[in-house]
Amino acid sequence: MTNNAGASRAARGRRPPQGEPVIDRAFALLTAFTEDRRSLTLAELSRVTGTPPSTTLRLARRLVHWGALERDADGRYVVGLRLWEVASLAPRAHGLRRVALPYMEDLYEATHQHVLLAVRDGTDALLVERLSAHAAIDVLYRVGGRLPLHSTGVGLVLLAHAEPDFQDEVLAQALTHEPEGVPLSSAALRRSLAEIRGTGVAVVNRAEPVPLHAVAAPVRGADGEVVAALSVVVPAGHAEPRVLAPALRATARALSRSLGAVTGPPAPAQGSLLRRR
Repeated sequence: MTNNAGASRAARGRRPPQGEPVIDRAFALLTAFTEDRRSLTLAELSRVTGTPPSTTLRLARRLVHWGALERDADGRYVVGLRLWEVASLAPRAHGLRRVALPYMEDLYEATHQHVLLAVRDGTDALLVERLSAHAAIDVLYRVGGRLPLHSTGVGLVLLAHAEPDFQDEVLAQALTHEPEGVPLSSAALRRSLAEIRGTGVAVVNRAEPVPLHAVAAPVRGADGEVVAALSVVVPAGHAEPRVLAPALRATARALSRSLGAVTGPPAPAQGSLLRRR
């Protein structure tokens, strides 16, 4: 009987094969929040995550105590500032953003629209910084948001310089050009990626939800690998991509050199789009 009791205690104390469930459930609560779900009640948290209400309450209280969650004036749960504090320490975002901001500000002053900086994270482009004018056109991108690799300027640059196996994995999917929902052939996308590598820029002309041009260029790190993509997004008719491209390439190269990359001499910016550094 003693042996059976010991075996029972051992079984109860043994961790499940896929990790600690408490941690998994806590992360599930945090990832329940999205752009369209910025605040949730306890019942909604339980339903979205499939976690029992009693467990949801216990975990939510601990997350509030730690600062990962907060309660708003209506008692609903929202993401806490402690998460932002921790996330700001991520070296791929924070260090890159600190070095990139002066260069982004140059492009912002030249265009007074949107300047984006993104890195590849899994199968998405993750926006780590955005400078935007008050009167800039509406875009669907926010800092911390994810962008498709195959239909955005920064995404195409990151995809064009990704590993061949990764490119093949993306190209094997049924892709549509977002947000228009137009089917995109893998052969056409492969040609576009080759052109981006050849010209040094990606150009996306979009008609919806508003007509715009997006021009993006690669940013390289000390090892010469592409670590980010820099982009400007302007309304159609504001500036032609052929005018934006040289300035964007020059700025991306200057930023790359600040990150330790060895690059060729900067190409002169055309016209007065960009002041000289």
